[in-house]
Amino acid sequence: MNPMALWCISPGSAELRTGELGHGVLVETLFSGISRGTERLVFEGRVPESETTSMRAPSQEGDFPFPVKFGYCAVGRVMEGELAGKEVFALHPHQTQFRLPEQLLHPLPKNLPAETAILAANMETALNIVWDSGVSAGDRVAVIGAGVVGSLVGYLVKQIPGTEVTLVDINPERERVAIKFGCSFAEPAKAPIGCDVVIHTSATEEGIALAIESAAQEARVVEASWYGDKAIQISLGGKFHSKRLRLISSQVGNLPPDRANRWSHQRRIRKALELLENPVVDVLISGETDFSDIANIYESVLNDNNTLCHRIRYQDLGEA
Repeated sequence: MNPMALWCISPGSAELRTGELGHGVLVETLFSGISRGTERLVFEGRVPESETTSMRAPSQEGDFPFPVKFGYCAVGRVMEGELAGKEVFALHPHQTQFRLPEQLLHPLPKNLPAETAILAANMETALNIVWDSGVSAGDRVAVIGAGVVGSLVGYLVKQIPGTEVTLVDINPERERVAIKFGCSFAEPAKAPIGCDVVIHTSATEEGIALAIESAAQEARVVEASWYGDKAIQISLGGKFHSKRLRLISSQVGNLPPDRANRWSHQRRIRKALELLENPVVDVLISGETDFSDIANIYESVLNDNNTLCHRIRYQDLGEA
């Protein structure tokens, strides 16, 4: 019997359908996480035609725009092979069970609960952004956009000695996350200026403009947002030009050039899992739904500005 999976079938519409099991060892899914920013673009059919290949997720079924089975934050228990009985993270869509080669399954560290490990793909992205940013000890840093990835960037940067880190967001509820991570918080009107590094993750025109405004002379502005098919305007005159700013693109699909000879994608995901072993990161789990109900609330989760990482639970379904 084929497993059940969450499919986006038309703009703004999702349903549970069967999915391919795949090849490799069997994994029973325990949890998966909704990556709100990217999944909302997929759900709305906003993946540009030019990016349909590069945006294809591992184990994705269907082609953009629709119907498509998409997602990449799954945690499950291995049922056979050398890893039998172990809990693992995998880049796999929302599905009740799946098969993957053992080399694509990443065992969880001893102190990392399965419920938290769904953040691994987001942490991997955040780690890559920090590398691309070149943040160093003592830097003043602003992160514009305190979603899951932006908040994790702040969490990592704050651990660099002497850094001053401010999370900036239009949602005042994100101050709770900033406090948990030891960062300062500001709404856009009170965003810091004169920053050595500014990291933008809000995927808005206003956000990148604020990032340029917040940067100090000859500072680095890291654009970590993905806009899908939305065209935005950005002013490269004025302060961007006179302050001699450097605009850097960061995208998790490639390792930074200065690490590519030493790091592999597997080493990076292992490190991301280790970095989640602090229970404080659980503040980024903003809700949970049983898999059997997820199609009914998927749109509301994606459209709720208070959503951080929404967790899908499969275990009860599997035990029934």
